[in-house]
Amino acid sequence: MTALHDLSADSLSNAYRAGRLSPVEVTRAALARIDAWEGKINAMHVVAAGEALAQAAAAEARWRAGMPLSALDGVPITIKDNIAVAGIPSPLGTAAGDMTPSAFDAPPVARVREAGCVLIGKTTMPDYGMLVSGVSSLHGITRNPWDLARNPGGSSSGAGAGMAAGYAPLALGTDIGGSVRLPAAYNGVFALKPSLGRIPIYPPFLGRVVGPITRTVMDAALLMTVLTRPDPRDYMALPHQEIDWPASLDADVGGVRLGLVLDIGAGTKPQPAVRRAVEAAAAAFERAGAIVEPVAPFVTADMLAGLDRFFQARLWAEVEPLAPDRQAKMLPFILAWCRQAAGLSAADAARNFALVMLIREKAVAASAGYDFLISPTSPITAYAATEATPGDDPAKPFEHIGFTVPFNMSEQPAASLCAGYDADGLPIGLQIVGQRFDDLGVLRMARAYEALRPPLPPWPQP
Repeated sequence: MTALHDLSADSLSNAYRAGRLSPVEVTRAALARIDAWEGKINAMHVVAAGEALAQAAAAEARWRAGMPLSALDGVPITIKDNIAVAGIPSPLGTAAGDMTPSAFDAPPVARVREAGCVLIGKTTMPDYGMLVSGVSSLHGITRNPWDLARNPGGSSSGAGAGMAAGYAPLALGTDIGGSVRLPAAYNGVFALKPSLGRIPIYPPFLGRVVGPITRTVMDAALLMTVLTRPDPRDYMALPHQEIDWPASLDADVGGVRLGLVLDIGAGTKPQPAVRRAVEAAAAAFERAGAIVEPVAPFVTADMLAGLDRFFQARLWAEVEPLAPDRQAKMLPFILAWCRQAAGLSAADAARNFALVMLIREKAVAASAGYDFLISPTSPITAYAATEATPGDDPAKPFEHIGFTVPFNMSEQPAASLCAGYDADGLPIGLQIVGQRFDDLGVLRMARAYEALRPPLPPWPQP
């Protein structure tokens, strides 16, 4: 039998409805799984065991009365450190952060609470979410369950590691350059970066979204039903659309036009194992009737450097006013990185923003003529757990996010799911990118690939 901690949210919902399982026993199993793994992977910022069990008991009573709040009532979920949960601090992964408990729930947390999800706790992230790793001055080092010497990706590091470890079938992360998709790739799970504004958030910002991290596409679709409900606090939100996400996943890939991106044009080139896995995924789509064509590189090193400098300046604007003793608490890598912006001028800022917008233009143009793009999520598999970035060089922090960050800037939906493993048994991510606002189409293509890919190995054990 499948262990409780390995059951999908969809399976749990059906079991609750039939009276075969209780949200209380499922929540206890989730907490036991955290106890078994946490000393090894360090994925949790806060474990709210007492509150979670109380929420589970209330959900159990609702199911018994035939009055669940939603299909996800009683299903455990984790929330990333930087997403506000009332009564819990959101220090943004840094020892220099504000440890005052939040006075409110952010829009996605409000939605999952309204749906009856059981909030297990908050997951770890690196300082200010600016790394594709689990290295944090506050949380310490978060590790990959597939290999404890490797990192879980970031910045939704704890969410990705916890998903692979079986902490909960649902997790919320954030993504401004790849921060839900890269942990999904490194941990062999699924993540959707929705179109900007599809899921209301607060505060909104250029390219910043909340996205579901799950083990299956269906679970992400169930969560999208909840997360996409409107919230007036997000002044960049898209108009709300009533979509039956779970019922709309089936799709025939015959005749679908796929653009295959194996060279984005800048940053790290895909490792041979990564390239082979993505080419195999493209071949599987072709056998199913899709039309696959290569896409020429469209990002330049100058564009990636401009984006780097833009985000340096964005963080330096927050860090510069901090007292020296607070700055000293930050991860030295992050402080050294953002301090590079201290000498930039207003004209530099304008030029760098123009390069960011050029990335947006080129990403949209590269997608024209195709229904979807497919590419590696990351050009590499998980690197050392103790490294902030591959090589630990603050002058080259974004070389390995070239395949993900363009689609934050272009506001296009993009998902990552496991396409295989390298010779060391580390997961490889396939990215599927849709046209702007076609979040449902991306989920459909991901669901189709779930059925096309070879069977996956068992999940790692503590």
